Amino acid sequence: MGMAVAMLIGLWIWDELSFNTYHKNYDRIAEVKANANYNGVVYTIDSHPMPLANEIRASYGGDFKYVVMSTANEQHILLAGDKKFTQSGRYMQPEAPDMLTLNMLKGSRNSLKQLNAILISSTVAEKLFGSADPVNKIIKIDNKFAVTVTGVYEDVPANSDFADVTFIAPFDFYLSSYDWARKKYTNWNNISINIYTQLNPGADFDKATTHIKNVLANHAVGDMAKRKPALFLQPMSRWHLYSKFENGANVTSDQLQFVWFYGIIGLFVLLLACINFMNLSTAHSEKRAKEVGIRKAIGSVRSQLIKQFYSESLLVAIFAFLFAIVLVQLSLPWFNDVAGKKIGILWNDPLFWATGLVFTFFTGLVAGSYPALYLSSFNPVKVLKGTFRAGRFAAIQRKALVVLQFTFSIMLIIGTIIVYRQVQLAKNRPLGYTQNRLLQVQINSPEFQNNFNILSNELTNSGAVTDVAASASPVTSIWSTNTGFTWQGKQNTKQTEFSTIAVSTGYGKTVGWQFVDGRDFSKQMSTDSSGFVVNEAAAALMGLKNPVGETIDWDQVKDKHFKILGVVKNMIMESPFKQASPTFFFIYNRDGMNCMFLKLNPNVSASNALAKIGAVFKKINPSTDFQYSFVDDEFNKKFAAEERIGKLAGAFAALAIFISCLGLFGMASFMAEQRIKEIGVRKVLGATVFNLWQLLSADFIVLVTIALLIASPIAYYFMHKWLQGYEYRTEISWWIYAVTAIGAIVITLLTVSYQSIKAALANPVKSLKSE
Repeated sequence: MGMAVAMLIGLWIWDELSFNTYHKNYDRIAEVKANANYNGVVYTIDSHPMPLANEIRASYGGDFKYVVMSTANEQHILLAGDKKFTQSGRYMQPEAPDMLTLNMLKGSRNSLKQLNAILISSTVAEKLFGSADPVNKIIKIDNKFAVTVTGVYEDVPANSDFADVTFIAPFDFYLSSYDWARKKYTNWNNISINIYTQLNPGADFDKATTHIKNVLANHAVGDMAKRKPALFLQPMSRWHLYSKFENGANVTSDQLQFVWFYGIIGLFVLLLACINFMNLSTAHSEKRAKEVGIRKAIGSVRSQLIKQFYSESLLVAIFAFLFAIVLVQLSLPWFNDVAGKKIGILWNDPLFWATGLVFTFFTGLVAGSYPALYLSSFNPVKVLKGTFRAGRFAAIQRKALVVLQFTFSIMLIIGTIIVYRQVQLAKNRPLGYTQNRLLQVQINSPEFQNNFNILSNELTNSGAVTDVAASASPVTSIWSTNTGFTWQGKQNTKQTEFSTIAVSTGYGKTVGWQFVDGRDFSKQMSTDSSGFVVNEAAAALMGLKNPVGETIDWDQVKDKHFKILGVVKNMIMESPFKQASPTFFFIYNRDGMNCMFLKLNPNVSASNALAKIGAVFKKINPSTDFQYSFVDDEFNKKFAAEERIGKLAGAFAALAIFISCLGLFGMASFMAEQRIKEIGVRKVLGATVFNLWQLLSADFIVLVTIALLIASPIAYYFMHKWLQGYEYRTEISWWIYAVTAIGAIVITLLTVSYQSIKAALANPVKSLKSE
């Protein structure tokens, strides 16, 4: 069991450490980022103006083999014949496939030089074309742009930052297809694209960073110029485990902390199993004492005995390794589901088997070291005269190992409870809107926008929905932030950033806004196009006691003075573990809408409502792919990382307790056997079964109590430190320790009671007849 847990965690850690190594240029690829000063705080950004890539390429081409512009990974509808699927992909410059060393199954990596080309993954090719050859077939993107398939690449593995890129189209095609993108191609004030680079052989990341550091600052205008952006290269090797930046400094990410956390758990669970082996071996030392005495008497030296005991331990470890592989193979589906991975045993990897052998050898040595050194030290004269007894120090060592076992197990239990409470606290937090029966549909084609009013009317008339609205952001995300707002009483020296969300007039009613003051947008009031609905966080940040009716100027909209129409309760749109972002909501035209929201009719079952909605979408937008999600499901995804920690920690805690209890069971069996004559005498003198149960259980309760006293402050220290990473966090209450203590004692009593009661019920005549 211990080896199986360690192997599972080892495979998980390998998957994390080998992230992005699928790309052969892994050690020379980097993303261009920038640190920008904003109100004394340094923010790290990864979106840039388009001219930046050309400037880096032209001025510092000696450092770089490739400088590649790319859009963010976005969802688009791909159509081929009567088949259509929503897929995520990017528009990238032609060098991207070479830089990423995509494994081409058909076609050529260089084919993105053709304007109307597209490369698709093998999964997309199978979806759209089945077993037919997709090369030279026509695909439509969002039923608007026709492109030709020029290549099919192997699916990028899950442990890559490009795993979700299921198609790549030329960046030049993106420019030719969207007027706004073409106009921004030479605009240094528009931040919209990612830039990836590959260094030339012999080039150095630090030197290349020094060369490009001031390029953006030298050309930036407007707000960006005030922020004094400094460019730097983030190597691909640091994208995953070092993706977090605080005040411009690259710090350890949560994912790297998980690697250490699970790694330590794996080692400790394996150590628990080794401790059991040591304990039971030394506990039964008296049974093997005569064997050791005879071997020594007939000429065996201590080194030979040490080798014998190590060999026994290694043999056990080898069989354990074989059983562990079977257990791992059986548990991988569950483990992958909980961990959100696609891990498998690396059957064909020589490194896996070499590591497995070293792992087995190490486990055998650790498990067998103490028994080998202890048993081989017995004095043959004392053993064969019958005067040998395992000393009190052997018992102390066994007890110390039991304390160590339970200390670790109790720490895991406390940690699991606190993680669970943190998740539940955030889940029970007031949302500021109504999730129930709220459907979210991404607007991913011009047809959606053009037919929005018709679609809205048809959906309402179908009886499946009661309200329809649209927004530039999902309810569970914020996609836009802005500065440049002024109002009466504002300190002009301070630049304040607000989240800005464009919505349709029915948005508040559809999502269930909760007004604190003022009113909602109204279709009947044309002046509402110059109005803001703000949340409580925004009103507090602006320092307005009576915000309704106050005027706000926005430097991006020169000819308008916005008035605050109403104040709503804070909506939890981003992380449920953070304070709500100060947010302005405003009316915008349909071209800026990215999401549609549908409030399902409570009098119609969800399945019937979805069928009716699907029929309406097919009628109004026949070429689009109707894909929806429930807002509560999207919101629950925000707890995935914390729930994953909790589930894995809980599972490992259960295994640690199980392994510890196996050791306790064996120890209780040994102690009952060792004290069998004492128990017989006590029974003859009138001791009851309850008296004997107390006697035999007391030692173990003391050991567990010591473990509780050691584990509690250690668990508090680490869990308190973990909680500091959350703005919105639970408290570590005293009852957590009380529940853990009671649970640990009950588990201990249940484990040892069988052996204790069995010994207490034994007939004393059998144990004392030899006396």
